[in-house]
Amino acid sequence: MSQIAPPKGPSFQATAIGGLAVLLWALLALFTTWAGDIPPFQLLGMTFSVAFFVSCIYWICRGRRALENLRQAPKVWILGVGGLFGYHLFYFIALGNAPAVEASLIAYLWPLLIVVFSSLLPGEKLRWFHLAGALMGLGGAALLVTRGGSISFDATYSLGYLAAVVCALIWSGYSVTNRVFGAVPTDVVGGFCGIVAVLGTFCHLVFEQTVIPDVTQLLACLALGLGPVGAAFFVWDYGTKHGNIQVLGAFSYMAPLLSTLILIAFGRAEATWFVGLACLLIVCGAVVASSDMIRRRRT
Repeated sequence: MSQIAPPKGPSFQATAIGGLAVLLWALLALFTTWAGDIPPFQLLGMTFSVAFFVSCIYWICRGRRALENLRQAPKVWILGVGGLFGYHLFYFIALGNAPAVEASLIAYLWPLLIVVFSSLLPGEKLRWFHLAGALMGLGGAALLVTRGGSISFDATYSLGYLAAVVCALIWSGYSVTNRVFGAVPTDVVGGFCGIVAVLGTFCHLVFEQTVIPDVTQLLACLALGLGPVGAAFFVWDYGTKHGNIQVLGAFSYMAPLLSTLILIAFGRAEATWFVGLACLLIVCGAVVASSDMIRRRRT
């Protein structure tokens, strides 16, 4: 059964491992464009099924010990499944009921909220440079989402805006609360993926029309399930439990930046002035937020 881990100092290695999730999430936009017109919940069910299948192979290789790791308290499963599925559910609701620019910008408050909420954890302190770095990252993300232009919030889309806020609260809440369950092995994330795959498939059958994927779409789903919707959640789980969560929160703003740069490299986006400025803000924000860790490493 799960145990609540005692607080201890964050690990540089664990922070670096958690940061791999951000690099993997940077591939999300590119792989999703290759998935074409597959409906959101169908894509959710397919990609999380891939992650669950790979987890099953891993569990079989490890034998009885891996299955014992799945025996966790209900609150662990509620947190994990609620975080993974709840985030995607409300993100889809937000995009369906508000303009994508405004909805995405609100949803991308979660890295900043992680930095703020982490101050409530035992042994954690919110310093000015953590908050400053996260705000710089938010500014860079805003430039990318709005493409250097302005945004306007219309009360007509209140439901979508509210869903985006809930989306940001769910993921930041999951990421910070996950720190409390540091003794829970990361193996259990595979179980979360299996349940999310079932819930996504159920929502697809209820709300969407099935699209038969072609070879390119199948390969995109496979890539998503192995990377941004698979391995990313495992390394994020480990990083948020054992790494520097403030640094991870600020570093998360690298995801939209790297995603845009990848799209530019593949000819699916255009290099503009706001991309360069966003790059400067996000990179500087990540360095500022992690200044204490960099200083300790030098020492």
